[in-house]
Formats: sequence, structure tokens, C-alpha cells
Amino acid sequence: MYTRNTHSFDFLLVLLVAALAGCGIVAISSATQTNIYGLQGETVSQIIWFATGLILMVIAAFIDYHLICNLWIPIYILNSALLVIVLIFGSGDGVSRWIFGLQPSEFAKIFIIICLAKFIDKSAEKIDNISVLFFAGVMTAVPFMLIKMQPSLSAGMVILAIALIMVFCGGINKTYIFICLGIVIPIAVILFIDVLSEDHIILSRFLDDYQITRLVSFLSTDAASTDPTLYQTKNSIWAIGSGGLRGKGLYNGTINQLNYLPESHNDFIFSVIGEEFGFIGCIGILVLLFLIISKCIFMGINAVDNLGRLLACGVAGMIAFQAFVNVGVATGVLPNTGMPLPFVSYGGSSLWVNMIGIGLVLNVGMNKQKSIFEG
Repeated sequence: MYTRNTHSFDFLLVLLVAALAGCGIVAISSATQTNIYGLQGETVSQIIWFATGLILMVIAAFIDYHLICNLWIPIYILNSALLVIVLIFGSGDGVSRWIFGLQPSEFAKIFIIICLAKFIDKSAEKIDNISVLFFAGVMTAVPFMLIKMQPSLSAGMVILAIALIMVFCGGINKTYIFICLGIVIPIAVILFIDVLSEDHIILSRFLDDYQITRLVSFLSTDAASTDPTLYQTKNSIWAIGSGGLRGKGLYNGTINQLNYLPESHNDFIFSVIGEEFGFIGCIGILVLLFLIISKCIFMGINAVDNLGRLLACGVAGMIAFQAFVNVGVATGVLPNTGMPLPFVSYGGSSLWVNMIGIGLVLNVGMNKQKSIFEG
């Protein structure tokens, strides 16, 4: 048995999130050149999204997560319906990702965490059963394929990462992991060879041309000079390196202020921080992310039940994976892909989803084992 203890509300986690989001707002104001053009719409919007995100976080924190997860089937249906609707009526620059100013692909991340947490918890004693793993795979494949059709492969990758992390946290037999590695590693080698080939016979069957171009550009020096997608990555590395130890100061980043980093307030916000706040600023952002992720994992480990543990670990995995990929792209370690830096990059849907996720983690942390002396 468990009881909800509001005195266990983790204000430190909220402060860490607020500090990281605050850094993001400052960086966005620089990326949109507030010092030259005055307060821009992006900065104002991010402030509003953060304020409303706090409300969503509190709501997610104080509605018992067991009640939320009991609605996993309607939530899954709603998630699928939104992803279908955005394909039909969605808007964007040649893509279908937005509807009413929101991105259903972002909300799919928190929805899949809730749905998989409940399903895996219900199937905890049969997690190694092939039929259970197959059903979990189908549950993940539906939103992944719908998101990929938008197209938004990066958001789809997050869905896959969340599913793998949650199945692992669900206690799957380690033998399955080694079997998967035995399958995945040879496939990865084959795909790597296909990337280096001229025809890309395999990759062309499930990736769009621009996605293949990004992979080729990342691996091939010859393609790098002609590929516009690598332009941002090269300038991003340049910006971070030019910041040195302490940076050039707020609004003093020449690469940022002279627009050598287009749309830097989105996926390349880490580069703005690196140029203007230097190595110290970058480490500060990474430390805040590390502390937030660690707090989520800690609350998962200390959860009163398996459902709470799965929710907290799913949120931790979502934040960690996105942070790893975003920083990896900004520093040239990974191929260019559009993935936001959690709590820092510009975007209402992403910020809201991450804050709802933190709300669920706070929710898990407030549930404690009931004492034998309590009625």
C-alpha cells in the first residue's frame, strides 16, 4: 500500500528545470538578436510556454499517476488519431508536423511513455514472453511509422529509444539483449557499407533522399563541401570552439549575431551558448541536464511500484537521448538531425512535453509506502 505525501514534492527538481529553461530563454533572446531588433516574438513565446508549462507540470504532478495510466488505451487511441490528423490537415514547410500550432509528434513521446509503462507493468510477470514483446513492438511501431510519414525521423528515433529503455527497465531477460545485439550489429555494418555505396539500395527503401544525403555528408569529406545541411554543423563547431573558456559574452557572439547559424534558436542553441558563454557555459548546461536526469532516475529507483519506476525511467530516457543527440549534432559527433535540446531549444510543444514529463516524475516521488501505523 502507498500514500501520497505532498511534503515530498521535489522543489529542487523544479528549480533545476527553471534554471535550465531560463538559460534557454536567454540564449534564444541572443539567437534572435534581441540586442539589435528588440524583444522578438520567439523569446516572448518561449516565456509564455514556460509559464504555461509550469501549470501543466503541476497538473501532471498532482493527479495520481495510477489514474492517468489507467487511461492508457484512450490515450493511445488519441495519440494515433492526432498523428493521423496531422498527416491529413497538418501544415509546415513541405511537411505535415503542426496542427493548431502544436506538434503531435512531440506529445507522442509522453503518450508512449504512459502507455508502455502501463502495458509493461501489467505484463511484468510475462515480460520475456514473445507475444508480450511483439505487442509492445507493435504499440511502438504505429506512432513511429506515422511520425516518419510526416516526415520527422528524429522524433521517431526518440519513440524507439523510449521503448527500448522502458523494456530494459521492465526487466527483460538479458539473453534477449544479446540476441538483439547479434542481429543489430551486422545490420549496422551492412547499412554503413550501403551509405558508402553510390546507389544506396537498402537505405533508399526506408529513408528520404535528404536523410541519406545527411548521412553521406557526415561520413564523406567530398560531399561535405556541397551539402548545405553540413553548413550549420561546421559553423556550429566553429562557434563553440571560438567561445574558448569563458565565451565572448551575451550578444557578442559574431557567428551567431552575423547569422552564420540559421535557425540557431532551435536545434543549434547549444552553439550559441558555446560561443557566448564558452566552455564554462556548455558545462553548466550539461551539469543541469545531468542533475535533472539523475533526479528522475533516483525517483524511479525509489518508486513505490513498478509503474512509477517505468514512468520515471521513461522520462529520464527521453530527456537523456534528446540531449545526447542534440549536443552530438552541435559538436559534429553525430549526423545532422532536427532534435531539440530539452528545456533549452525554442519550441512550445517540446517544452510542454518535457515539463509534463517532469510533472509525472514529481508525481512518482510523492507516492510513499504507507506505514503500518497508518489507517
